[in-house]
Amino acid sequence: MSERPRATDDVPEELVPATVSELVRLLAANSAGARRPVFPVGGRTALGFGFGVDPASLELTTSRLDRVIDYPAGDMTVTVEAGCRVSELQNQLKPEGQRLPVDVPLAHRATLGGAIASDAAGPRRFGLGTLRDYVIGIGCVTVEGRSFKAGGRVVKNVAGYDLCKLMVGSGGTLAVVTEVTLKLKPLPEASAIGFACFDRGETVRDLLGDLATSRARPVAIELLGPKASRQLAAESRQDLPCGPLLLGIGLEGSLDEVQWQVEVIDREMHQGGAGGVAWVRDSQAAKVWSALTDYQVGVEAPVTIRAALRPSRTVEFVVAAIDAGVAVQAHAGNGVVHGHLPDDTLDAKAAESVIEPLRELAADGGGQVIVERCDAGWVDQLAMWGPPRDDWSLMEAVKRELDPGCLLSPGRGVDGALGHAVRAGEAGS
Repeated sequence: MSERPRATDDVPEELVPATVSELVRLLAANSAGARRPVFPVGGRTALGFGFGVDPASLELTTSRLDRVIDYPAGDMTVTVEAGCRVSELQNQLKPEGQRLPVDVPLAHRATLGGAIASDAAGPRRFGLGTLRDYVIGIGCVTVEGRSFKAGGRVVKNVAGYDLCKLMVGSGGTLAVVTEVTLKLKPLPEASAIGFACFDRGETVRDLLGDLATSRARPVAIELLGPKASRQLAAESRQDLPCGPLLLGIGLEGSLDEVQWQVEVIDREMHQGGAGGVAWVRDSQAAKVWSALTDYQVGVEAPVTIRAALRPSRTVEFVVAAIDAGVAVQAHAGNGVVHGHLPDDTLDAKAAESVIEPLRELAADGGGQVIVERCDAGWVDQLAMWGPPRDDWSLMEAVKRELDPGCLLSPGRGVDGALGHAVRAGEAGS
């Protein structure tokens, strides 16, 4: 490990800018002088994702960039600096009866910039979408200290290359997000989540197919294994059913809308084989939404994986993961599965023996499995992003365009994945 360079007068050991102008100056000074790698951080809720941090990196903290710049509530948009905590933004929107309808795990810590960089989303992504659907304007600074903006404060502004969507999920490897303009939605008047247990994956798969043509419009379709079900009940302090497979259907809207949809979904779940449906509503439902959102992070698990699949293959994958001892939560309507490996996974070899069969199963259906979090010492031993994909070369080209000197989070993103693939190939040859 290389020795960490000492701070200079122009470049301090840690960058904590209070304004965008100060951020521009600090990054420009580093680019023209010491050229230290720069690692942006927000609420530190997603630091476990990706490859290791260069030990020589300057840490760039956005916590002081936390102002709400403009909130024309009548337009249902808001412009806010990237260091604002997600929960704080929601608190400021609530008096106007509005919200950012994206589930961000650990929202009391997570910043908007970090949520955008990690493309954070949760159970309501099925009916309400993800941050890609709500970011309409963005301001960023390159690692060389050049600021730029894309999009605007008008919802219909779609001219030009969509840099807004490019920055969502970029992992802090392309540019530092400094501000974002978001479109908003009204707060729902009522909320309900119905849970039912099933013994067989085939029954759930058939029911999910029927729900696709339901007259009701769920905002969430969640499928959990027994370990995740018990954890959800404990965290939300609700008396929930527990069985081999727990299916949850989330509804939101006006009082009349939700009541009508509850009746429709309840009837359809019974017709689909549910012995009984337990409904959690309003303030109690809020606890369940929060627990569902935070559970996917798995901060105490030795390894957390995420699969992206065709929704039609989700149940098959969930059953296989449960059989492998993995604690599973699936956003079944979207084909996104989060899995936490058991606590007795003692080393990277044991983890890989669990992950690899699931990775092959996902690939067989056109999907993929990545490692979201793991012990820091296991990063170089696990196939974090899986086998190389055709789109990696395009991602690398974008990285070179925006960060030609590879100073911003070097090795954390696609460059790290490519390097890991090369090393793995050399080791296997």
